[in-house]
Amino acid sequence: MAEKKLEQQHPQYFKDRRIVTDLAKAEPTNLNLCELARLKMRYQGFPGARDIQKDLEYVMQKWGFPEEESLFTKTRQIHADGLAYQRNSNEQDDWI
Repeated sequence: MAEKKLEQQHPQYFKDRRIVTDLAKAEPTNLNLCELARLKMRYQGFPGARDIQKDLEYVMQKWGFPEEESLFTKTRQIHADGLAYQRNSNEQDDWI
């Protein structure tokens, strides 16, 4: 008897779903590119969350990254330069 593959739900699905939805509406900033790459790696080969995987592909195409390797090359450079989670200089701390 053939074994049926079950779709799994990722433990971070709901949190990631919100992030992916926001990325689809956002511009490709350093932070957003790093988030996209992080989620691409998280869901790479995952047997489920097909909607997230599809939307991540959409965002990659929208931002001009036809393949994962071009995205990963870009984000490795962002991390190497220390710019991944750098705040904009215009932002103020909310406690000031």
